[in-house]
Amino acid sequence: MTTNATSPGRARPERRRPGQDWSSWPTYESAVLGFRDHWYPVLWTEQVGRKPVAVTLLGEKIALVREGDEIHALHDRCPHRGVPLSLGRRQFPGTVSCPYHGWTYDLKDGNLCGVLTDGPDSPIKGRVKVRTYPVRQRFGLVWVYIGDGDPHPLDDDLPEELRRNALVIGGRTDIRKGNWRFAAENGFDEGHAKYLHNTALWRLFKVMPAWNKTRIVERGEWLVRVQDEVHWEADMPGLGLWTNKRWWKRMPLPDAPGKAQKANPVIKGLDLPGFVSIRMPGILRVAYPQFIHYEWYVPVDADNVRYVQLMVRFETGARAGLFKLKYLAAVRWLFHGQFTAQDAWMVDVMDAPPEKLYRPDLSLTAWRRKVEQSRPNVQPYKR
Repeated sequence: MTTNATSPGRARPERRRPGQDWSSWPTYESAVLGFRDHWYPVLWTEQVGRKPVAVTLLGEKIALVREGDEIHALHDRCPHRGVPLSLGRRQFPGTVSCPYHGWTYDLKDGNLCGVLTDGPDSPIKGRVKVRTYPVRQRFGLVWVYIGDGDPHPLDDDLPEELRRNALVIGGRTDIRKGNWRFAAENGFDEGHAKYLHNTALWRLFKVMPAWNKTRIVERGEWLVRVQDEVHWEADMPGLGLWTNKRWWKRMPLPDAPGKAQKANPVIKGLDLPGFVSIRMPGILRVAYPQFIHYEWYVPVDADNVRYVQLMVRFETGARAGLFKLKYLAAVRWLFHGQFTAQDAWMVDVMDAPPEKLYRPDLSLTAWRRKVEQSRPNVQPYKR
């Protein structure tokens, strides 16, 4: 005898309604490891020396090696027995040798140029090579290109204001738990800052809004969050007054960074309609009147993201030097530490889909649509 009834103790399978999963954004759903054909920041240049350094980028294992002023990137696997070249030795200039049997590769093109344990006439010499990756150095960072064919200029993947103006940078890089998409969505998320970050030391003396009415506009490569209404208090039916106002907190900035009286000329010239913007392949820009905070969400693998944070002031001379001191003394641990560590906490514990979105999540759906419309080259992922 058969029956269609659910057995005792077994829950019925949940039927997901449209919008609860990511089926509306198939490209985004498949982009577990991000997008090819882009430049990504991976390390500070000072972190790469003659000794090879291992990094993982979009799931690909890479060995970074310095030779003089140049930094080279090779696939971190010797074709002989699969030993990581990042464990290798620097026996000869311009080469790296596998630590197992001394297979020696040219740093520039990855060609096998010698086999130390098979003598000078080794027949396999010149018949094997490892993949190399294009590398650039900019803003004190090492940038690696993941893609096919000749890479486009690094400038194409950089915010225009960084390419055209004198500036000073304070920054931090970390590998954090969670998929890169959760990190990007957290950055552009409309609602979380008002609640998650209202306990952050960075916001200790600044009032956070209770809620906003927001829309998303497109400005070139960027999606921008625009605040049409900002509400500092809310009388919640059946609950009471919700507010972040305290006697020691000052009211914050206008609704766009360029509207402040002392806005930096470069930031004012951007004429941004809102503070927070995002663009491909996963770059966040949070503009304040005097500085801009950038975040690169660099895929490491399915469960980890390299979180590159840059705070930029468009200044030179003594003012730039003063900013560097202030950054190292306080901002680095207050903003790039404790404040964004709250974001890292959420990205780590987030578990979606399934999900049930609410009105402020228009920022997330706009970002997902932007990805679909961009028709990116998705990095393949095998479970």
